[in-house]
Amino acid sequence: MNRLLVLVSALLFVTSVVFAEEPKPAADSKPAADAKVAKKVDVGTQAPVFKIKDATGKEIDLAELTAKGPVLVRLTCGCSGCDKELAYFQALHESYKDAGLTSLAIFKEPDTKVAAYVKEKKLNMLYAVDTKGEAWNVFETKTMPTNFLIAKGGKIISVAPGCDPSGLLAKTLSEKVAKTVNKDAVDVQKQVAEAKDKK
Repeated sequence: MNRLLVLVSALLFVTSVVFAEEPKPAADSKPAADAKVAKKVDVGTQAPVFKIKDATGKEIDLAELTAKGPVLVRLTCGCSGCDKELAYFQALHESYKDAGLTSLAIFKEPDTKVAAYVKEKKLNMLYAVDTKGEAWNVFETKTMPTNFLIAKGGKIISVAPGCDPSGLLAKTLSEKVAKTVNKDAVDVQKQVAEAKDKK
């Protein structure tokens, strides 16, 4: 009888533990300080509202660009790594501009330095200067460079941070652009290497 009583008591205890409700946090309690805040500018989200003036003072409106087709926004500078990577992004732009891609490079250096750099490199894409780095704040990144591929309509489909002078990052982006514009992918890494060999 004692064994039966002990067994029933144990069963009741286990049942009460299993069905007990977890304590609910108070309505006025704050979330844990270490809880991650979701990024607003990320793959799958809508591109932020962004406007900037080009070298001639004409306003560039990202929403207007994405209404026409996909846009590749490159937040960059003229450092040696970004400089080596530029050829791949110029090749990428040339390969897909007729399919509707707009490439927008945003530089952090002063206007005069960028103007000389653009002339020297024969930059073939839309560009603007942002010495204060406001574009980096809008796009929620501190990485230099960072590339945002945005589909027609404004949805971000790729975020590629970091510098890759080998051209592999640009090649991967080229493949993503190709899918976006329904075109065969161009190997920009190979294209630039072949152009160097001809020189």
